[in-house]
Amino acid sequence: MVAAGSGTRFGGPKQYTELGGRRLVDWALDAARRACDGVVLVAPPDRPDHDPAADHTVPGGATRSASVRCGLEAVPADAPVVVVHDAARPLAPPELFDAVIEAVEAGADGAVPGVLVADTLRRVEGGVLDRDGVVAVQTPQAFRADALRRAHEGDPDATDDATLVEAAGGRVVVVEGDRRNLKVTDPTDLELVRALLP
Repeated sequence: MVAAGSGTRFGGPKQYTELGGRRLVDWALDAARRACDGVVLVAPPDRPDHDPAADHTVPGGATRSASVRCGLEAVPADAPVVVVHDAARPLAPPELFDAVIEAVEAGADGAVPGVLVADTLRRVEGGVLDRDGVVAVQTPQAFRADALRRAHEGDPDATDDATLVEAAGGRVVVVEGDRRNLKVTDPTDLELVRALLP
């Protein structure tokens, strides 16, 4: 569970904001715990204490990819599949975790949830993009553990782990995502999430 961000756009560490009587990270951890055998929480470096909601708590790094590597070090070496999820997505249902894990167990190197893009897409430089075949990618993302570890060799950086696994030659598949699986980026997103809480 990647929860080490400083929340610059939000105005603070959004993952610790309370919503519905629980922190955002607690909602995300609950879904992860129902689908996974163990949960490693990658926390901000200034919050190094163990979080009782996770099996292990480790301090994160300077970037998202560095934080994932910190978490990987705490994952048992014999774990066959690793799931990476952002604490800023508190509404991911356990079924979404199950779907990406099952896709990896079926033979993919990685699996990501994706939802079709409804809006027209335009490049900043001009020109409309064809949105056919374009999806908005979410987390949780699941990977064969060896493929994810190999993709992180040399400390590369990317906005998500699927990009790194593909760059390392891995095959990543897309499963159907969930439109309710919103990412909290700024305070206005909290109202949408609050309306969708179970």
